[in-house]
Amino acid sequence: MTNFVLGCSAFLRAPGTRPCRCYNRAVTKNQVRASVTGHRKQRVAGRDLIQSAVLVPLLCKEDELHVLLTERTLEVGSHKGQVCFPGGTIHPEDESLLATALRETWEETGVRPEDVEVIGELDDGVVYSTGYVITPFVGFIPYPYPFRASELETKDIFFVPLRVLMDPLLFRHQERVIGGHYYFGPVCDYDGHVIWGATGRILEHLVGLLNSVAEMPSQ
Repeated sequence: MTNFVLGCSAFLRAPGTRPCRCYNRAVTKNQVRASVTGHRKQRVAGRDLIQSAVLVPLLCKEDELHVLLTERTLEVGSHKGQVCFPGGTIHPEDESLLATALRETWEETGVRPEDVEVIGELDDGVVYSTGYVITPFVGFIPYPYPFRASELETKDIFFVPLRVLMDPLLFRHQERVIGGHYYFGPVCDYDGHVIWGATGRILEHLVGLLNSVAEMPSQ
């Protein structure tokens, strides 16, 4: 099962996020690690909420950090063709939400759990329209890599430079009608893909954390 919850627009906005002041320079792995590990995660609890988890995979491509995203196929049951992170709802056999995120990442992209260096978590987010709470884990993955898209679930695997997402002219709040749904929130158009909804909110939170370390000397 994939992360069918990620396209919805009613998502808990991460507090304290703001456009990055340093979008014209790339961030390093050490800076990303510092921003994520130094973050005090905000958890959401509720007996009526359905638990799910995603992985925010980061990789170094052409000497620059990128985030891996997927585009859903038109054969899935919901949110057809939308951009999302690998992930989904917790299964009874999953030992933890991290196990959920890693299992779904392997199923949807072919990235093995042992090849992911998990560095921390972002704040939980709630998709109020569906009753899901999403726990995002951030991790580094190797590149190049023999990615394998799920024939049923994953139409495309693509990579977006963090530099693009940290540019407030390219990734910003917009009012749009997307897929027949009214939406106001963070949007990024990149290489024919539209990044929005819960996926956009998660990336907005990550970019907000990177603001605090973007001025650090590169290491």
